[in-house]
Amino acid sequence: MEKLGKKGISLWKKAKKIIPGGTQLLSKRSETFLPDQWPSYFQSAKGIKIIDLDGNSFLDMSIMGVGTCILGYADEDVNRAVKKVIKTGSISTLNSPEEVELAELLLKLHPWAGMVRYARTGGEAMSIAVRIARAFSGKDQIAFCGYHGWHDWYLSANLANDKSLDGQLLPGLKPLGVPRALKGTAIPFNYNNIDELKKIIKANDIGAVIMEPVRHHEPEKNFLANVRKIANQIGAVLVFDEITSGWRMHPGGAHQKYKITPDVVVYAKAMSNGFPMAAILGRKKIMDVAQESFISSTYWTDRIGPAAAIATIKKIQKSNVPRHLCKIGNQIKSGWKKLADQHNLNVSISGIPPLPMFAFNYPNSQVLHTLFTQEMLKQGFLASRSVYVSFSHRRENIEKYLKSVDKVFGVIKTAIDMNNASDLLMGPIAHEGFKRLT
Repeated sequence: MEKLGKKGISLWKKAKKIIPGGTQLLSKRSETFLPDQWPSYFQSAKGIKIIDLDGNSFLDMSIMGVGTCILGYADEDVNRAVKKVIKTGSISTLNSPEEVELAELLLKLHPWAGMVRYARTGGEAMSIAVRIARAFSGKDQIAFCGYHGWHDWYLSANLANDKSLDGQLLPGLKPLGVPRALKGTAIPFNYNNIDELKKIIKANDIGAVIMEPVRHHEPEKNFLANVRKIANQIGAVLVFDEITSGWRMHPGGAHQKYKITPDVVVYAKAMSNGFPMAAILGRKKIMDVAQESFISSTYWTDRIGPAAAIATIKKIQKSNVPRHLCKIGNQIKSGWKKLADQHNLNVSISGIPPLPMFAFNYPNSQVLHTLFTQEMLKQGFLASRSVYVSFSHRRENIEKYLKSVDKVFGVIKTAIDMNNASDLLMGPIAHEGFKRLT
């Protein structure tokens, strides 16, 4: 166990010297999991099994490719569709017919929508949605709730107060490089706080309301319906960011479960099971404005993304994947609660069933979370405080996982009682929020 992930750890140290931030995605930084111990790199991934550079095998009970692989890693049906279009050509001077096929499939699932645009990542798709919403409303100011990516429109919220975004999921984001002229154009409000949104509306000329319909908590007191009502009253475009929530609770968006229809909805991540793809769907009169604002990119026309999305969505529908995700997610949540009670641990459990998460409610919680990840890694699991459930997670996997959680919760309880959790760490405490690596 002392040499666990040795090659990956060495490569990560090299990466930090030649790649700013070590990797392209904050969520994949080793320091956010287990500094100086995380295996960091993989040589293969199939189902929920990952093999690192040293040949060690782990079951992924963590973020599953940061929520991309809803069916599991290297799904055979999706891979087959992708291999076919690679063999026959992934891009050309002409357009791919899969663009039209995917649009028809998405619009059939969303009869309220009339048109579709594509991108390849969630952040850029949200920027497209914001551009379209501003173009349609003719207003610059946006009220938003939740995490929506790295682009200027979003980070501009921290120009007014560098802590404005702290409550939106990821604290510590600095708006360095974001034009000061964008100050006051994006204003955050908190989930389930309709009064906060009303104050923003009263004090500003809001043209769009951007939000995740659900993430860690269920909507309360008709929250979504009230947001919809307010948007209607002021003529604002209501945009639902379903990059994370999409496809997990319903074959489409979570908004369909709550029966609240937005004006625009954005999908990415899970819609194509690990292949880059994103879609922006909206009412025809709103989406048509995209023709008057320059929104265009060569690789938004590649064939792989649409082919992967078509195969993924069809399998989600055929196999009723959301039902499986909710069943497994509830198994995990009930298992955590049972084990926390048995070990007399103060643990809070939250999240929609397909995206369960827990937290240790102690002053040194980050030390305890780091210890949890460390000890679970020794047991053969990539584990953290949250699980992105996939179709490849099976009951027997969860039973095995919970047996290890039982052992590790025991270690943590003893560490709390002995007040020596920090002494048990074999490396530094995991990072919280956004921090420089060097």
